[in-house]
Amino acid sequence: MATRWKQWWVRVVTFLSPPDNSEWLGILRIGLGAEVTLYCASLWADWNYLFAGSGQAVITRQLSEAIISTESLAMPTVGRLVATASHFGIKEETAMLLAWGFLLGAGVFLAAGILSRASAIVAWFLHLCVAKSGGMVSYGVDSFMTIGLFYLMLAPLPDRYALDRKLWGGRALDPGRLGFFRRVLQVHLCVVYLFSGITKSLGVGWWDGSNIWRALIRPPFNILSPDLIAAWGFLLPAIGISICLIEIGYPVLIWSKRTRGIWLALVCSMHLATGLTMGMHLFAITMIVLNVSAFGPGLRSELRASLAQAPPTLAS
Repeated sequence: MATRWKQWWVRVVTFLSPPDNSEWLGILRIGLGAEVTLYCASLWADWNYLFAGSGQAVITRQLSEAIISTESLAMPTVGRLVATASHFGIKEETAMLLAWGFLLGAGVFLAAGILSRASAIVAWFLHLCVAKSGGMVSYGVDSFMTIGLFYLMLAPLPDRYALDRKLWGGRALDPGRLGFFRRVLQVHLCVVYLFSGITKSLGVGWWDGSNIWRALIRPPFNILSPDLIAAWGFLLPAIGISICLIEIGYPVLIWSKRTRGIWLALVCSMHLATGLTMGMHLFAITMIVLNVSAFGPGLRSELRASLAQAPPTLAS
């Protein structure tokens, strides 16, 4: 009995900490760094409008922060940053500008791999403040950016592509730790897609295409003409069913070497189509970065190995 438990425990440890290199971490760092930079650029024109105490938005920062305070009194917010800055004689306008500048700088440094650990921590913290203060107007991209930056903040940095390592070197990264953080990210994505697919499948809207229709014609996501959507309306049920199947099948088929490349391409294509048809570019980029970093590395070598093992054709 003790031997069985020991064998089971060894299998669990082997699954959770497979030896790995830092290729996936480099993809995650560069992708999320670019994402944070684009995020700041997209919010520049509306930064004060959304987050300043005197902002003119319909849903103010104070309202969002009041609601989030009912969940946690220790949640970091833009309001807390402004209040802290005021103790040092910094005005709200200056504090808001500094917050935006530090978040932008953290994104640029993160993408380049300069002060990787500190940049990841600053990016995660400031983005969390912005996401919570704008919680009433945020959507999935903020949640998944926070998740990705959290993994990046804890993972062993700098990776082999970072300027930190190229300029100053550093200790060799532990393959077991690299494999552990990648495995946790993989399992996390599997859980997310599984429950998302099951939730979609429980309603009829994804089976008859009505949810696709509503998503494509609802402002501000109504980029495509309703006439064009209506003309191709017969495809909407097939698209809805395909999305459910892709998400439910993800936790199973993404692990197999034979189907991993296909399923990764399907998931990335799904998010790319969402970004192009609904204007959710940041969300699409975030999900593609998370998926490619989690399951992309190693695909080329696996494909070469499978081709090498393929039986010869009649033509050969």
